[in-house]
Parts: sequence; structure tokens; C-alpha cells
Amino acid sequence: MIYEILKLHVAEGIATITISRPQALNALNTRFFNEMDGLVAEIGPRDDIKVVIITGEGKAFVAGADIAEMVNKTQEEGTIFSRLGQNTFRSLELLAKPVIAAVNGFALGGGCELALACDIRIASSKAKFGQPEVNLGLIPGYAATQRLPRLIGLGNALYLLLTAEMIGAEEAFRVGLVQKVVEPDQLMPAALDLAKTIAAKGPKAIALIKSVARHGILMDFEAGCALESEKFGMLFENEGAEGMRAFLEKRPPKWES
Repeated sequence: MIYEILKLHVAEGIATITISRPQALNALNTRFFNEMDGLVAEIGPRDDIKVVIITGEGKAFVAGADIAEMVNKTQEEGTIFSRLGQNTFRSLELLAKPVIAAVNGFALGGGCELALACDIRIASSKAKFGQPEVNLGLIPGYAATQRLPRLIGLGNALYLLLTAEMIGAEEAFRVGLVQKVVEPDQLMPAALDLAKTIAAKGPKAIALIKSVARHGILMDFEAGCALESEKFGMLFENEGAEGMRAFLEKRPPKWES
């Protein structure tokens, strides 16, 4: 596949995806979703990639969905466009490798929803977040009504969804929307440092933590605990055995890809 919007760079086990449509503030369109689907499918089976970082080029992470593409859609076409984005973000969410959003600027509407689909969010101090869809007489279409309440609580989520208020990075940190705020020139170094920290851990354990947490949050507590116990036990016969032996032998573990 030829990528026109997304740029992929891989080094030291880290894949960095840069959204490069700065003239449109990286607005999401059908081409973006098709390219992201292609990259997720490409990255998934690659053993040389341990962690993924997503960021934006220019002054926006993603400033929203492409309204020029949406404005003339019918009801049925609008539903299809929503499902297209939901499916792309769900595939990103279910990717076995951890995904870090390095939010460099505006993350509004679909851009905020993209960040929500990532596992960890680091924000530049100049980043702005919001779900402004109600200003257009719309609701979010890429699962913000589902992910945002789960992440920051129902009250905080409804406040942002109903008011369309745009908040800064520090407020986003306060409500739990982002995990870390850094100065703009430190955004990518911080994201890369975090990615390298995660990449050094047991790859099977990392993948299972993401999977169990992602699936468990949708289960009742007892079912989630049962899932955790099952996956915990699985690691005793492979990666976990190596990790525990390495600890007792006071040496670095030798992880298999």
C-alpha cells in the first residue's frame, strides 16, 4: 500500500507513526482510515516492533474529522463513515503492542478519539483536547461516548461532551485523560523513553497485560479476575519461567520475540 498521509519510522524496536496532513490540521478522512488499517495490519506480526508511537505533524495532533468530506453524506453514509473510524480505532486498540499517543497540539473531535484509542497519552504543554461535535449538531462518531466515560468517569466525560469545552494539557492530566505533560521540545524524547522502557520488558507479558486489561474492563469483576489468572498461569511455562530464573540468578532476562 502507498501511504500518502501516514509516515512510518522504525528504530530500536519502536515504530513511530506520524500523521502528515498539516495543511488540513491532520483531519481524518477515508484515506487516513484506510492507511491506518494498512499500517496496523503491517505492524501486528512484526517481531522487530515492540511499541508504537502516534503523533501529528505541524501544530495539530488531529484537529477532527474532515468536515468537507462529511458535509454531503446521507444518513446511511454517515453511519458507514462512523463505523469505518470505529473499526480502525478498535483494531488499533486491540493491537498486541502498546500504543502511545504523543499529542503535540490540537486533539479535537476525531483526534481526541484517536488518542482515546491509544493505551497511554503523553501531551505537550501546548496540547488542547475537546469533543466539539455538538457545536455542529452532531455527536462523536468514533466511540468517544464509550471510551471517554470509561477513562475519566461519566461526569467528566459528559461535561466535555455536552459543553464542547476545549481543555489544556494540565486539565487533561488532572481528569486522567493524559498520563504525562511535558514541554513541547521534550514530547518525542519523553515518548521514546517511555516506549523503550516498555519495550525492554517481557513481550508476551506486555501483550497479555494490554489484552487482559482491555477485555477485563468490559467484563464483571469475577470474570476479569478469572481471565487474569488464566493468562498469569500461561506465562509460567515460557517467558515467566525465564524472567523468574533470571531474577534468582541475578542476570538480565533473555526474552524471546
